[in-house]
Amino acid sequence: MRNIEMTAAADDGLPLAGTLTLPESTGPHPAVVLLHGSGRLDRDGNTAKVRMELGPPLAAALAAEGIATFRYDRRGVAATPGDWTATGFADNQADAAATIRALAAHPEIRPDALGVVGHSEGAVHAMTLGSHPRVKAVVLLAGFAGRGDDALRWQGRQIAGGLPAPLRSLLRSVGNRHIARMKRTRTDVARVAGVRMNARWSREMFLHDSRPDLSAIRVPTLAITGAKDIQVDPADLDEMRRLVPGEIETHRLPDLTHLLRRDPGRPSLRTYRRLLRAPVDAELLAQVSGWLAPRLREAGPRLQAVEQTGTA
Repeated sequence: MRNIEMTAAADDGLPLAGTLTLPESTGPHPAVVLLHGSGRLDRDGNTAKVRMELGPPLAAALAAEGIATFRYDRRGVAATPGDWTATGFADNQADAAATIRALAAHPEIRPDALGVVGHSEGAVHAMTLGSHPRVKAVVLLAGFAGRGDDALRWQGRQIAGGLPAPLRSLLRSVGNRHIARMKRTRTDVARVAGVRMNARWSREMFLHDSRPDLSAIRVPTLAITGAKDIQVDPADLDEMRRLVPGEIETHRLPDLTHLLRRDPGRPSLRTYRRLLRAPVDAELLAQVSGWLAPRLREAGPRLQAVEQTGTA
């Protein structure tokens, strides 16, 4: 495979810097955009202290199937200019759509065979792109089906589950106060205990309801959440299956955590540092790449057949 530097122009002209991974075979190639979770994340899903390292292994697995991958640094992170702290949830959503346009215009990419792979927050943006006219397949890794504030409250309950009762009560109280405070803000950035917080992103994420986007998806969809996920509810897979009107395949993978690594023990934030020393689950990567390959390879010919016959 080959890695080349690529930028995608956002709606406001800001250059989203990233990496386009191309298969060794001759193009043009089907391609996907990789959308990461929440936070100050670079193109591989990493922060300064937490290294998810999802980008390289997923791009390698897809390249082996003849599929290119574009992944990019968020606003204000690494090679992309801007201010991450002032960036909204809706900005992230718009930037994701801009990368689809950039891929469609790239000479080594098939504009009729584009897909999206999203993890966590990225999965929620991938749901929105499921109705994009260029997108032909969607993969949702650890996404939620509902409102953002409800998803955060569920997450808080799971994280607090292993704590003593007084600490559980304190965590719930602090979490509810934080949500209420962020909802009352009117600025892009707010200070909490002297720390600059991304208030606009919080407001927009808390109010975002992913269910209308799921109902609008018209392309094949793969949704995977780990049975050991404590940040999104694995039961949301049932709601996704109910809402998506077309082809959808859902999997609740045993022992898989939100970090896309497996853990046979009790899920807890305290295990995250250990889990991140292991690679992304190989079976998950094979499942995603194997599911995408036939759907993106056939996307162009199937679309052409529909246009020629005039039937859907």
